[in-house]
Amino acid sequence: MRRHVTAYGFLSAALVVFAVFSWYPVVRGVVLSFQQVNFVTSPDWVGWENFERLFADPLFAVAWRNTFYFTVLALVIGFGVPFLTAVVLNELRHAKGYFRLLVYLPVMLPPVVTALLWRWFYDPGPGLFNSVLRGLGLPTSQWLDSSGTSMISLVLVITWANMGAATLIYLAALQTIPGELYEAADLDGAGLVRKVRHVTIPQTKFVIMMLLLLQVVATMQIFTEPFVMTGGGPEESTVTVLLLLYRYAFYYNDFGTASALSLILFAVLSVFSSLYLVITRRADS
Repeated sequence: MRRHVTAYGFLSAALVVFAVFSWYPVVRGVVLSFQQVNFVTSPDWVGWENFERLFADPLFAVAWRNTFYFTVLALVIGFGVPFLTAVVLNELRHAKGYFRLLVYLPVMLPPVVTALLWRWFYDPGPGLFNSVLRGLGLPTSQWLDSSGTSMISLVLVITWANMGAATLIYLAALQTIPGELYEAADLDGAGLVRKVRHVTIPQTKFVIMMLLLLQVVATMQIFTEPFVMTGGGPEESTVTVLLLLYRYAFYYNDFGTASALSLILFAVLSVFSSLYLVITRRADS
C-alpha cells in the first residue's frame, strides 16, 4: 500500500495536468458540439442541429476530400522517402553523422518558419523554383496559385520538414538487423534491391506499420501549412478539416459547429489510433 501511495503521489502532478489540459477539453468539446455557444451569453442546447448544419455545408465534403487526398499524397510521396533515405544512410561508410544531421535539420525549424520559407520558394515571380526554371529555359509553374498543383506543393513541404525524424527511426531499426542475414543474402548473390525486399522490409515491418499509422493520424490533422501558405485556396482546393474547423470557430464565431466537426474528426482518428494500439500490444506480447 505504501508503495502504491508513493507511486500515485509522484504521478499526481502529471494526472492533474492531463485532466485539466487533455481530458477535460475532450469532454468539454463533446458537450459544446450539442450546444449553441459564443462564450458571451449562456449556451443553448440545440441537439443535433450543429451536425445538421455541418452536413449541409458544401465545404464539409470538400474539406474531407482534400484531407484524404492530402493523406494519400503524403503516403505516396512522403512515406517512402524517409525509408529510402535511411537505407542509403545505412549503406554509407563515411560522414554518417554529418548526413544524419543534414537530414534532421529541417525538423528543428518551427512549422511557421518552414511554411514562410517555402512560400517564397513557390512565389510565381521572384521565387527560387521559378527563377531556377527560367534560368534553365524551362516553363515555370504557378505552384500554390493553381488548384492542380497546390496540394502536391504542400505535400512536398510537409515531406521535407518532417522526414528527418522518421529517417532516424528507420535508421535505428535498420541497425538492429543482424548482419548475418545480409551476409547470407550476399552469398546467394542478392543485390541491394533484393536485400531490401527480402531482408530489410521483413525485419522492419513493425516499425514501418507504426510510422504508417502515425503518419495517417498526423497528416489528417494538417493545418499550419495550408493556413499560412494558401489560406485554403485557390478555389478551396487546400481547405482541410482543421482549417474548416478554424473558420467555424474564429471566422464565423460558431464554436458549437466547430466542436461538432472536431468530434467527427476525433471519431475518425480513433479508428487509426485503435489499430496502432492493437499492433503495439501484439508486438509487446
